[in-house]
Amino acid sequence: MTPDRTLRYAVIGDVGGHHQALRAELTRLGADPDSGTIPADLRIVQVGDLVHRGPDSRAVVALVDRFLTAAAPGWVQLVGNHEAQYLRAPTFEWHQRLDGETIAILRRWWGDGLMTVATVVPAGDADLLVTHAGLTEGFWRADLGQPASAVRAAEMLNMMGALGRTSIFRGGAMLGGSRSASAGPMWASASMELLPSWLGRRMPFGQIHGHSSAYDWQRECFRAAEAIAARTRLDHDCGHEITSFDGGEIVGIDPGHGAHVPHPWQAWVTSAA
Repeated sequence: MTPDRTLRYAVIGDVGGHHQALRAELTRLGADPDSGTIPADLRIVQVGDLVHRGPDSRAVVALVDRFLTAAAPGWVQLVGNHEAQYLRAPTFEWHQRLDGETIAILRRWWGDGLMTVATVVPAGDADLLVTHAGLTEGFWRADLGQPASAVRAAEMLNMMGALGRTSIFRGGAMLGGSRSASAGPMWASASMELLPSWLGRRMPFGQIHGHSSAYDWQRECFRAAEAIAARTRLDHDCGHEITSFDGGEIVGIDPGHGAHVPHPWQAWVTSAA
């Protein structure tokens, strides 16, 4: 689980069924979507929510399956709440439904351990925890027992996933409940739960997440409270938001894809040592 600092890491946000957009970004990174090969010095992490919204969920899953087959361990696939719809009893209504073959691929990934809850990537001398929606302070404290390192937190989250612990799927505001400082890493809202939960507390390590954003890239305004906005800097070219706290940063990379790809976006990429 400890990241290799001699490698580049590219973390790709929510794809949302946009096959051509994913192919274009992979090509830009130096990967080959046709052969499923990845440069030897590159590791790709995708944060989940490969499916729904866009027109080509089936093609997206088939493309990722090609990389998982040909380039492992060069591709690390995380699970998002939209994949979770097909791994357990559905928790929300969605107008699109995947075909049986695509569902079977997702279930195979999960059963074989090819799709996990968390991973770790390097950022200088530090390690960043990567999950779909982010690790809230309450979940870190009460459910994980306050692990001091991103590596240990990722190990614990992945064990919970392997054991079928339902708490990793715990909802909050985005499932129609009240705001929760302990919403799970599949469902935490960036603006209402993840980022506010760390205000006034020292983070043990930095994070990267997809799933939702504190900033509305289409309307060009913050969804989060002023206390969060004041701590956040924006990368408009890549569609990233970086919120600083005592002890670390939380980087949001959800590009906000809907039925269409609305604005520029890129993976978050490290530099090899």
